[in-house]
Amino acid sequence: MFLCTGNSCRSQMAEGLARDLGKGLIDAQSAGLMAAGVNPRAIRVMQEIGIDISGQRSKTIDEQQLRTMDVVITLCVHAEGSCPWTPPGIRRLHWPIKDPVGAIGTEEEIMAEFRRARDEIRGQITEYIKGLKKER
Repeated sequence: MFLCTGNSCRSQMAEGLARDLGKGLIDAQSAGLMAAGVNPRAIRVMQEIGIDISGQRSKTIDEQQLRTMDVVITLCVHAEGSCPWTPPGIRRLHWPIKDPVGAIGTEEEIMAEFRRARDEIRGQITEYIKGLKKER
């Protein structure tokens, strides 16, 4: 499960990337400390690489669902510090990805920040998948 503050951008992109890149290895899900809707710019930068996250919805953390996870990955400092306690046996990772939602500038400069976040997340997921394949 990928966790972020609003489940609107980074965690949504991570869910879409993990589903695409980790087919057969990862049952990707995401949630947030609050549900803020899926960011339209996140949808656009994912479409640029052929992944459609427009059907995903923003969700809040469900502690019962959290208990069923094998791995919880936080993508922001706020979620890392505020995520509910995870039961023993659930692996917890933190990938601090700078939030593109606060970017300012021209539309192209803002979109560049969304692409940067997407590409950082893709790199982290790619490395994570390599590790999973080695474990098999």
